Amino acid sequence: MQTLCHADVANIQYRPTNVTYFYGHSPARRSHCVNGNTENKIERGKAMTNSTRIDFIYLSEQDMIRAGVTDMSACVDTMEEMFGLLYRGDYRMAGANNDSHGAMVTFPENSPFPTMPKPTADRRLMAMPAYLGGSFCTAGVKWYGSNIANREKGLPRSILMFTLSDANTGAPLAHMSANLLSAYRTGAVPGVGARHLARKDSRVIGLLGPGVMGKTSVSAFIAVCPQIDTIKVKGRGQHSLDNFITWVQTTYPQIKHINVVDTLEAVVRDSDIVTYCSSGEVGTPESYPLVKREWVKPGAFLAMPALCNIDAGMEQSDVRKVLDNTRLYQAWFEEVPKPAHKTIPVIGVRFMDMIAEGKLTTEQLEDIGKIVAGDAPGRQCDDEIIIMSVGGMPVEDVAWGTVIYRNALAKDIGVKLNLWETPVLS
Repeated sequence: MQTLCHADVANIQYRPTNVTYFYGHSPARRSHCVNGNTENKIERGKAMTNSTRIDFIYLSEQDMIRAGVTDMSACVDTMEEMFGLLYRGDYRMAGANNDSHGAMVTFPENSPFPTMPKPTADRRLMAMPAYLGGSFCTAGVKWYGSNIANREKGLPRSILMFTLSDANTGAPLAHMSANLLSAYRTGAVPGVGARHLARKDSRVIGLLGPGVMGKTSVSAFIAVCPQIDTIKVKGRGQHSLDNFITWVQTTYPQIKHINVVDTLEAVVRDSDIVTYCSSGEVGTPESYPLVKREWVKPGAFLAMPALCNIDAGMEQSDVRKVLDNTRLYQAWFEEVPKPAHKTIPVIGVRFMDMIAEGKLTTEQLEDIGKIVAGDAPGRQCDDEIIIMSVGGMPVEDVAWGTVIYRNALAKDIGVKLNLWETPVLS
């Protein structure tokens, strides 16, 4: 059996019927291979693997759905595999330490140029590049445009695109709509945490923020904790709550109880799994949604992918503190003014501030990749409280984007585009 690299597959000028793309846990399935006598079959198909021609595919949002981007169980499995690679070091992201979240364009409060965007809440123009090895061996970059005022135009807050590339040549493999890609990989990461850190008999989710991130996090929790039957939810407006309730009733009929609550305490108290998924103003940690120790039941798992702060009780050493990638938070801490939690509102950055303040040691922080790899324990007893920070990383986009790209090729989904037959400049 011979394995073709991504550039070979992208440049083959026919679609052989014996090409298969797989994803999953089994090492035997973590490849995309041309089986049998490859040379003879390619010759009969007149493939031009040495051609200078470069083709790639474009995947719209509907194409992404047909290729499986909303398959949360598969996405959780893919994120788990990705975390194993992070732990082994088979990846690269931006920055001097290869762990940066990305590069963001910032805007001044006052500009002499009237058309320059203002630094409003959730205003982001950001490039998030990464390489991921293992069974993926691809590179990619997500372009992240965000403006909370988009909602006034009927648009989502963030509009995202992702380009997947051959890691050797840099040639494009796919250019794809990335709102669903990003949403599902973001939700899947708390799902990986819940798989290893939540109680197996978890039944109640406490959710702050019933938007996109809230929905995908709930999807992931249900995928890994099938006994869940109750959701408590707090939202800002009735429209978003009604939308969420309708979505849950349609998608997960096994959920017996959906309770709308009015306070953070009600979200947290008596919940087996807690997640804060709301957006908001950054800059004043005292205004971030708070978790008080007295609210948290023994055995709770808290996954925090958005704004969050904790009280002194939650800072204590008997609360396990897990990060999705310790080096990501160290990179963030180096990149921004201190205290860093003022600029980056995820709770893992507060942990970095606590280290600087002498309240916490690096050794007291745990990494989900080490837990996934089996080199550190998951949940150790029914009563321990565990909080996990979810920062979001471009390697997650590369992982899930690669799976969706391979699915699309296998199912002949998407629009084939040509970059060039022969480059004019070479």
